[in-house]
Amino acid sequence: MQNNLKFVCELIGLRFQHLMMFRLGFWGPFFVDGSLFLVELMVFQAIYANVETIGPWGKGEMVIFIGTFSLVNAVNMVVYFFGVNNISDKIRSGDIDLYLTKPVSPLLRLSFEQVNPGSLPLVLLSICILWYGVGLCGIEVTPGLAAGYAAWVILMIILWYEMEVIIRSLTFFVVSTNNITRLEEAGIDLCMKIPGVVFRGIYKLLFYLILPYGIIATFPTMYISGEGSVKMWVYGIGVVTGFGFLTAFLWKTGLKRYNSVSS
Repeated sequence: MQNNLKFVCELIGLRFQHLMMFRLGFWGPFFVDGSLFLVELMVFQAIYANVETIGPWGKGEMVIFIGTFSLVNAVNMVVYFFGVNNISDKIRSGDIDLYLTKPVSPLLRLSFEQVNPGSLPLVLLSICILWYGVGLCGIEVTPGLAAGYAAWVILMIILWYEMEVIIRSLTFFVVSTNNITRLEEAGIDLCMKIPGVVFRGIYKLLFYLILPYGIIATFPTMYISGEGSVKMWVYGIGVVTGFGFLTAFLWKTGLKRYNSVSS
């Protein structure tokens, strides 16, 4: 574990050194991602400006929901998205051969070799949105409440990572994952705009269990607004654990089936 941590720190250090060689490439994403965030915020404002409630939630809960989804997505973009997103291409091209010959986990290296500090402004802006939503709801933030919310956010970041790896690991087994990737994008886009508390029937089954993007911002919002329960904790931890085992199984099975392009 200690060796893996040192390796990840070295990867991040090398990534920053590479980015700093091209200053515009380092600072440019700060402004681009910040601008995109403001555009998204204006879109949400236009959508929800004349809406009093969505399901059982008022405007305060919806602002917290938007801020939470944005925060999880921002951390995803900073830490592992650009590395994980390349998995499919590296499998098809055979570039993953280079990772298999290294004395560290290929998934670990793929996950952290493309850290993107350009999305850090989204993290800060998301926290500002969260603070505004908490104020609208009149929530008194205690250390325990903040710690519990942080635990939920970490769980959802892990779940998002697992989902991304699972979908891209399918490249080991099928010719193309383009349709699956489009399904992923559609699911994320829908669940970013509609809170999970309004899903019923087949939609709840789909976005709470099969493609659990519906809980990513919903459960942390429910917790911080006082709607959380032990059952919700058990379900959330169970989903993250279950998808963790599925991620490990698909990745390891895929590596066993993988044939090097040089063989």
